[in-house]
Amino acid sequence: MGLDDKIENAGEKLGGNAKEAAGKATGDERLEAEGKGDQAKADVKQAGEKIKDAFKD
Repeated sequence: MGLDDKIENAGEKLGGNAKEAAGKATGDERLEAEGKGDQAKADVKQAGEKIKDAFKD
């Protein structure tokens, strides 16, 4: 996993956490769900990058 990919995935996950927290704080279920979706997407990307790294070794 390249450093750029790690940074991008971490940023996406943090952004998702922030959206989820903002959605909970304001009662905006749509924003909360969008934040959870962003986090899940970042997790999937990270898993894919780890698989690619495993095959490089």
